[in-house]
Amino acid sequence: MRLMTPLAVLAGIFSASLATAEAQDYPTNPITVIVPFAAGGPTDTVTRLVAESMSKTLGQQLIVENVGGAGGTLGAARAAEAEPDGYTLLLHHIGMATSATLYRKLPYDPKTAFAPVGLVTEVPMILVSRKDFPANNLQELIAYVKEHKDEVTYANAGVGAASHLCGMLFMQAIETQMTTVPYKGTGPAMTDLLGGQVDLLCDQSTNTTGQIKGGEIKAYGVFADQRLGNLPDIPTVKEGGLDGLSFGIWHGLYAPAGTPEPIVAKLSEALKVALADPKVVERFAELGTAPVPADQATPAALQQKVLSEIDRWKPVIEKAGEYAD
Repeated sequence: MRLMTPLAVLAGIFSASLATAEAQDYPTNPITVIVPFAAGGPTDTVTRLVAESMSKTLGQQLIVENVGGAGGTLGAARAAEAEPDGYTLLLHHIGMATSATLYRKLPYDPKTAFAPVGLVTEVPMILVSRKDFPANNLQELIAYVKEHKDEVTYANAGVGAASHLCGMLFMQAIETQMTTVPYKGTGPAMTDLLGGQVDLLCDQSTNTTGQIKGGEIKAYGVFADQRLGNLPDIPTVKEGGLDGLSFGIWHGLYAPAGTPEPIVAKLSEALKVALADPKVVERFAELGTAPVPADQATPAALQQKVLSEIDRWKPVIEKAGEYAD
């Protein structure tokens, strides 16, 4: 057994003390939160609500930076390469886990490249269309897609995005492929759906609720076990005849790997405060979601979620055979 020298012991104590001191002072500057998708999308909406509340707790502004492209991997890669000092964070969704299988040349390892801070929310997905699309319910939609599959266009935010995963599951379930149209985010995809340039989109309730209530788009089904309280007239896809497709798009907050544990802990506590903020809770409810319980807004809970979701989605993606370089 190798014994540590007194000098090594003192160095370890000094290093730990320094990290604790840094955490006590942290933060002394604004913090950048990278959203790996375009502005105006659902992950962007969630991030801005949480960031505003966390800013009050931490005493420094959290500035949201949108780094879209490649299904969220460009922004995630930038966060992974950032200095691990707590001043660059990443708020990402389920794509953190699915990218491990979807991308053959991923520039980071989702299992080790980040220091998890905590889960944020799990958002239901809703299948929608342009408002003048011929089908009026899910059964009619499935029949129409099967008959006109070469003509129907399905928008997504790129490989690995929530909209891509949802569409992949839907097409597998109805055993019919549509023409997919990729975007750099669901913000621009929604813009083209509203303009009638594309036919269908499966997106998070945080990005579709306003347009559904305003009659700007049609909604066919919620990928959840129950109907949403803010959209009670929209059936679940199970009610429409598609069983086993219930899933939500979870979001998590991360720091680069190597960020001192006291700083990660301070961020996690600030996240818990934000998720209990009445303003955040109310706004999330309006968007058809809710903050996770406090015991899920922790590094351990998020790490477990990432690992379990990598295992869950690997066979689904391999069956679809849809990969990105």
